[in-house]
Order: sequence, then structure tokens, then C-alpha cells
Amino acid sequence: MSIIEKAANRLGQARPADAAAEATIPPAPAAAPVAEAAHAAPAAAAPAAAQAATPAAAAAPVMPTLATLQPHGDASRRTTHTVELDLMRMHESGLVTAAGGRTALVEDFRIIKRPLIKRAFAARKQGDNPGNLIMITSSLPGEGKTFCAINLAMSIAMELDHTVLLVDADVARPSVLRTLGLPAQRGLMDILLDDSVDMADVMLRTNVNTLSILPAGTSSPRATELLASHMMKNLVNEIANRYPDRIVIFDSPPLLLTSESHVLASNMGQIVMVVESERTTQHAVKESLRQLEGLSNVNLIYNKSREFPGTETYDYHYG
Repeated sequence: MSIIEKAANRLGQARPADAAAEATIPPAPAAAPVAEAAHAAPAAAAPAAAQAATPAAAAAPVMPTLATLQPHGDASRRTTHTVELDLMRMHESGLVTAAGGRTALVEDFRIIKRPLIKRAFAARKQGDNPGNLIMITSSLPGEGKTFCAINLAMSIAMELDHTVLLVDADVARPSVLRTLGLPAQRGLMDILLDDSVDMADVMLRTNVNTLSILPAGTSSPRATELLASHMMKNLVNEIANRYPDRIVIFDSPPLLLTSESHVLASNMGQIVMVVESERTTQHAVKESLRQLEGLSNVNLIYNKSREFPGTETYDYHYG
């Protein structure tokens, strides 16, 4: 029996006939399973790399001091900001990198990305959100959404025909740059707060040629209103349509903590919800899915399941 079939059987057995069981995953609304996979990851992979895998970091997030950038002016004077990703450090932390070779994690994210890429560029009905806008979220902090967002972005960046923009939209607790070992920068919120700031002023190009990053930027108490504004909708559409080969990954806040993720979801073409095995309750999953009612292309990642003692695996379930 293949490892995908094992994961499918295990997930199938985990779903009870009634709602009394705990820590099971209901199917996403109006969605049918597409693919599942599981693998044995390095022991330190998820805790070391996931945005919320260390309880201390999740309990007491610290907003780093904003790094100084070059002054921006008109478009002709704007300069491209480039950052260097430490690919070896990322590999050692359990993240997907091309330099890491053909690992189980790399193979699993190849399985995960394929239906997402297919939907990203499929024909859509009038009024549908662009399919190349993909939001990664979770019910609660600590389930590994940033870990999955970065890995998905890195995996898609390995494609020959696509480029990726990774957006840190968890504006209250940004962690993409921190997970990658980079200092905080201006970003998404600065564009929404200041009309004179263009995306070109704050977008970071990386040494992975097909990957760019848009940081969360300056924290603001008006974050929910800004994300719900027409300016944000226009920005999202511009991001989606500027380059025909681009896929945009949004690392979103958890669904049950803030209203920002629900606002952001209304602009997305695809949503991926990370669910932590043996920790996230059935009630939390159901409530999160209820908040996503009416939205199409909702997918689940069943994260950190344990198949053997001392071994963590990552099961991916699509709907």
C-alpha cells in the first residue's frame, strides 16, 4: 500500500459518524477530496521552522524594529530591494529549498502544489476571485501556517513556468521574515497607510529568482479596516494581474482570533487551512469552516500527525 493510500485510510478512519469525537477533520464545504500525502519529516523540522512551533514565540511575539530602507521617490528613481535567503539555514530548519535535494518534505509539497497551480490558472466565472490568490490560514496560532506558507511558496518557486509572491498578511503578528532570518521591513500596511508608497518601494526580491516577498510592514490599529478597504481590493487585483505567471501566497492571521483573516478571505481565489493533529479540536475546525461558508476552493492541510513514536508526519487533504 502506498504512503498516500495509508494517509487516505488513516484520515478516513479518523472521521467519526457523529460529531462527538474530538480532533477530527470534517470535509471542506462543498468540496471533494483530491489528493493526500504523508511523510516522515526530520525530528526538528516542524518545531524549528514553523512560525508558531515554539510556544514562547507564539505567546509573546515581538515586533522587530523596522529596518531602514532607501528613501522612495518617483517611479524612475525607485530602486529594487534585494535580500539574501540563507538556503542552507532554511534547509537545516526543515524548510523546502532547491538546495536541500529530494527530501520527503519536498516531495509532499510537490503533491500539495499541483492542484493549487491547476486551479490558479483555470478559467473562472465572471465575479470569481483570481485563482492565483491563495490564502494560508489556521484556526488558532501554533498550527504551522507560516511553515506551510513558506514551503508552498518555495516549492512553487521551483516551477519553470511560474513566479511567486509571498505576502505576510498576518499584520498583527508577522513572522515570515523572522522565520527566514530577515529583519523587519516596510510592507503591505505601509502601502495602505501612505498613498505615496508603491509596492515597488517595499517588495523584496530574493536570491531565489522566481520568489519575491511583501512584508507585513508597520503595525496599525486600523488593520482590519485597511484590509477591508477598496484600496486593499484594488491592490490585491493589481498583484494578481500584474504578471500572468504569478502565484500569490498570503500568510493570513488565524481565523478564530481576529476578523482580519475573514476580510482577507473574501478577496482570495483559494484558501488553505492548516489543522494541527491531536491539538486542534473538531469544534475549532467546524467554527473556522463556518466562517468560510460561501467561499469556494477551501483546502485542508492536516499537520504534525504522528505515525510512529518520535516521528512527525504531515498529511495534506484537499477539498
